[in-house]
Amino acid sequence: MNRKNRKSGFTLLELLIVIAIIAILAVALIVVLNPAETLKKSRDVQRISDMNTLKTALGLYTTSVSPVYLGGAASNASCQVGATWVGEEGTGLIYYSLDATTGNITDTTLDATTFTSTGNAQAATVAANGLTDGTGWLPVNFDAIGGGSPISNLPIDPTNTVTVLTAVANTDLVYRYACNSALTYEIDAPLESTAYTSTDNKMAKDGGNNTSYYEVGTSLKILGTGTDF
Repeated sequence: MNRKNRKSGFTLLELLIVIAIIAILAVALIVVLNPAETLKKSRDVQRISDMNTLKTALGLYTTSVSPVYLGGAASNASCQVGATWVGEEGTGLIYYSLDATTGNITDTTLDATTFTSTGNAQAATVAANGLTDGTGWLPVNFDAIGGGSPISNLPIDPTNTVTVLTAVANTDLVYRYACNSALTYEIDAPLESTAYTSTDNKMAKDGGNNTSYYEVGTSLKILGTGTDF
């Protein structure tokens, strides 16, 4: 019986159709997954976790150490006096999670009030920025807690940048800390994902007075309502 060999395969048109379908599905997948938004949300999750970690550590410090120093290893001199920063030029400080190798922040305005601001006043290197002995970017000596610090190092923002050191903006992705002489404190972090700034706006639901930041602490009015810090 004679058999005829037949070679079968895709035609050029069929190949083009398959390629077009794959391309459409790939684009649809990218749109649905939105990798840029996914990365932003991942960083925001880290920021929220870091804020809660610091709040827990500060809570343990303030309830187990005496005297309590929130503005340095052995001082409260940099804390806000009273309900505002008025009259505290040269003394009141906001601390940022930048390291000194990046540069000290020289912005001196907070809600139209002149005061002294600083990015990591004491630490000199990136390595020192996370120290928990009061010389890191957050000036509290967690090592003074009985049994030692509850955290191995101070967390910093996943991006941790300030665009203009002389004029900090609320869009700068960096952590902020300030204290009050009444031994209260506030720590803030800006969020960047649509998920946590619009869909589920964590910054508007944290109980603080500034919707530009995710705020935690024992007094959420220390850092004011402005956008210039």
